[in-house]
Amino acid sequence: MARLPVEIVLDNEEEAELERWRRRRKTTAGLHVRAGIILDCARGYSGEEIAERHHTSQQTVSKWRRRFARDGLAGLSDAPRSGQPRKHDDDRVQAILETTLNRRPKKATHWSVRSLSDELGVPRDFVHRVWRAFGLKPHLTKSFKLSNDPHLIEKVRDVVGLYLDPPDKALVLCVDEKSQIQALNRTQPSLPINNGAPETHTHDYRRYGTTTLFAALDVATGKVIGKLKRRHRSTEFISFLRHIDAQVPANLYVHLILDNYGTHKTDKVRQWLSRHPRFHCHFTPTYSSWINLVERFFATLTEQQLRRGTHRSVHALENAIREYLDLHNDKPKPFRWTKSADEIIASVSSVIKRINQTEH
Repeated sequence: MARLPVEIVLDNEEEAELERWRRRRKTTAGLHVRAGIILDCARGYSGEEIAERHHTSQQTVSKWRRRFARDGLAGLSDAPRSGQPRKHDDDRVQAILETTLNRRPKKATHWSVRSLSDELGVPRDFVHRVWRAFGLKPHLTKSFKLSNDPHLIEKVRDVVGLYLDPPDKALVLCVDEKSQIQALNRTQPSLPINNGAPETHTHDYRRYGTTTLFAALDVATGKVIGKLKRRHRSTEFISFLRHIDAQVPANLYVHLILDNYGTHKTDKVRQWLSRHPRFHCHFTPTYSSWINLVERFFATLTEQQLRRGTHRSVHALENAIREYLDLHNDKPKPFRWTKSADEIIASVSSVIKRINQTEH
């Protein structure tokens, strides 16, 4: 017979303290989760529901429920561990976390191990260990751009719906141009990789011209329909649409996922699409190229072929790209989309909420 869970009843002081732990930024991650678990226990959630809400196991929920029932708030702290006593107490850890997250040094935009060590009077290796344990990397930044598209939610659901549940008797193609691909050659010969030394090449180079790759990625198979053009106007885009029309079997509808680049929306393009009713366009939200899977193919092309490639003419560059396309299509692998539209919208909402809560 299954044992009934221990009932948790909080007085006003305990509930207030747990809420403070949960809201306070400098609370350690473990204590933050434990406070949330006990609050949910008192509110009558089941162990399974609490585990799902806090991304943990039911065994963990039961452990902290029992500890709190036996020892109260003190039971949520970590028990003493065996082995050599700790050299630094929790107050020093909290000081490092609070200073890193809430303050800036006077002479810099971010803390370094050395500057924080000097500021707090703690060893540098201890600062490094605390940062590593809590995943803090003050020297790194990550840029982002939020979409200002008024139809963001509808477009996300539309595009992601094509990825996760494509229509029958249709081909879903992610289409875009990789423009201004430069034919470059280093001013001196590169030195090959050797024992203990990476491949090296000169920083400067000569330019020999540019080309543009129009690409349509088949979401189902990973194959790419590609066409190289020296320019990327609507004229070239319509030419590429004709190329797609010739490549795709006539009995299939064609769903194109496109960004909002001007050449995709000219009157000439609209007229061509109206004469070819099997083509359906689905536009991504503004500033959201990440949602177009063909960008993943472009990243692979850049990493594997273009970044370290050397070409003494545009013709040589185009031949190299065509060869890459042929090799890719011999053994294609589709890029799998995993996030649902609801997850993406929730992530965007979370970022907006954090921005609104930040003081400028």
